[in-house]
Amino acid sequence: MLKRYRTHSFLCLLAGIIVIIQSCHSRAGTSEETPVVKTPVTIVPVTFKSVSSTVDLPAVTMFMKKSIVRATTTGTIEKISFNPGDIITPGQVLFTIRTREAMALKNISKGDTSLSFKGLINISSDKDGVISTVSHQKGDFVVEGDELAVISDRSSLVFILEVPFEYIAYIEKNRDCIIRLPDKKQVKGTITGKLPEMDIQSQTVKYVVIPFPLNNLPGNLIASISLVKSTNENAVILPKPAILGNETQTEFWVMKLINDSTAVKVVVTKGFENNEEVEITEPHFLASDRIILTGNYGLPDTARISVIKE
Repeated sequence: MLKRYRTHSFLCLLAGIIVIIQSCHSRAGTSEETPVVKTPVTIVPVTFKSVSSTVDLPAVTMFMKKSIVRATTTGTIEKISFNPGDIITPGQVLFTIRTREAMALKNISKGDTSLSFKGLINISSDKDGVISTVSHQKGDFVVEGDELAVISDRSSLVFILEVPFEYIAYIEKNRDCIIRLPDKKQVKGTITGKLPEMDIQSQTVKYVVIPFPLNNLPGNLIASISLVKSTNENAVILPKPAILGNETQTEFWVMKLINDSTAVKVVVTKGFENNEEVEITEPHFLASDRIILTGNYGLPDTARISVIKE
């Protein structure tokens, strides 16, 4: 009986030891199977295309040909037969002037119809164009030879491009250019020549740019023209969100995948950039390289990642 009791106790103790050992193994296994946290990211491939480095310069419209309408007699402007901005044709009457003699006779002959003398002189245009300036109004007293108005030849409209002296070397490669108007429209242009004197204050050389088509643009309209400084036919291009930088914007980097679950920090040098894209001048990436586009902010070097979108 006692022997049987000892045997039973030994078996119970052995079973307890086995249960404890299995429990320890189970806990150890659970600890080792804790999943690694991975940051979800999207990636983008490296692209290669032609990009140009440009500089934007102001250009102002100007009429190169203008004709001045002058008074042919001394007197008072009786009538103006146009509005500023009107298109004028040759022979069209612009001003009517009552001569000084007619004004004097009118004062002397008040009530005496026998001395009636109108003395009205019409002044007409000898050219076609658009009225750009009016120097006198109805009722003004003018002397013979006074400027009354200016007619601008619409076909002589050009843009005057102001180019800093150090950018003159770029003019030859930009003879054909694009003019960007304030309303975002674009007009083709050709740089045809330059004016002989520099601007004394801005130290710029003025070039004449002929637009095509003219589109009835007004004078003194400020537009911009981009001059191409250099071109890279096979530039490495990445979307702007893929580029990270420090607080002082003195160092830039990207996160490049070395496998499907690990990304490393790669310091880069930027070249041309706009609102959407950035040229990478160093290092040289391959077309097969994968760069993190989103989810890259704050990632450490050799970060564990999970690609959620190719």
